[in-house]
Amino acid sequence: MDVLQISMAAMPFLLALTSRTGRAIVPCLLTSIVTVLLGGEPHRAVVAWCVGLLIAAVALRERLRVG
Repeated sequence: MDVLQISMAAMPFLLALTSRTGRAIVPCLLTSIVTVLLGGEPHRAVVAWCVGLLIAAVALRERLRVG
């Protein structure tokens, strides 16, 4: 994987860092790691990436709703 693919895989983790609580950070970090590890199998990597992105999006939405 090159730097661009790794940065895309880390997007859920980076979005989770903007959330108000730290509950979403660990699951998003784990899904980002799984996405990088499954980089050779794109269809499985996309599933892990989408799960992480959904978790991060909910955490970000909650921050924006409260803030």
